Amino acid sequence: MSKKGNESLQTIVVSGILCLVCSLLVSVIVVNLRPRQAINKDLDMKKNILMSAGLFKKGADINEAFSKIETVIIDFETGKETDAVDAKTYDQIKASSDPSMNVKIPGKLDLGGLSTRAKYAKIYLSKDESGVVKELILPVKGKGLWSTMYGFIALEADTKTIKGFAYYSHGETPGLGGEVDNPKWKQQWIGKKLYDEDWKVAFAVAKGAVNKTSSTAQYKVDGLSGATITATGVTNSMQYWFGEHGFGKYLAVVRGKEI
Repeated sequence: MSKKGNESLQTIVVSGILCLVCSLLVSVIVVNLRPRQAINKDLDMKKNILMSAGLFKKGADINEAFSKIETVIIDFETGKETDAVDAKTYDQIKASSDPSMNVKIPGKLDLGGLSTRAKYAKIYLSKDESGVVKELILPVKGKGLWSTMYGFIALEADTKTIKGFAYYSHGETPGLGGEVDNPKWKQQWIGKKLYDEDWKVAFAVAKGAVNKTSSTAQYKVDGLSGATITATGVTNSMQYWFGEHGFGKYLAVVRGKEI
């Protein structure tokens, strides 16, 4: 083999060895970081749950604060708590895409544009020292303009007064639909009523500013300028999740007896 041929072979061999070493290093790093990533993901979710109910204080220990939250599984069909799945490991988002764990949402009820939902929901209860429920924190999701928006909404013990609300994941346009993250907008939700006197879902994002003198003002928050589709998606999501095919049955059970 010529000198030039040997040099080419050596280059190929060295490049191959470097690629192999780099691949091994990346694999080792990924494997070693996986537990830490899982821990951080868990902490971030707990933080979002606490924040949605106004229970998170900057600098506080997230695990300690979350230790006061009870996690339970409910069956959408019966509206009652269930031990059909393990609350510690159950992933409602994955379940909603699993044919063995989901149900098809009837077209006329699918206001959130989701097609399917999980059979069970993981919810969170904030209780006082005597064990009485103070807030219920429920997961919601729905279609915006560009993405599926995932969040939590916290309700007072009366099951109709909103304690807080926050999306933790979405891909809406910054400055437009992305205004769902605006603290001032989220602040408007606090104290609003989810249901009317007949327990029908009345909450909605208004088109424009809320008329504060209107009899329906207690059910509405200001619209999102330039983001009509996102705002409609938020309204539709609330209409679905707190209707009969969503958390409606469960909340009726809560109102009918002590948890």
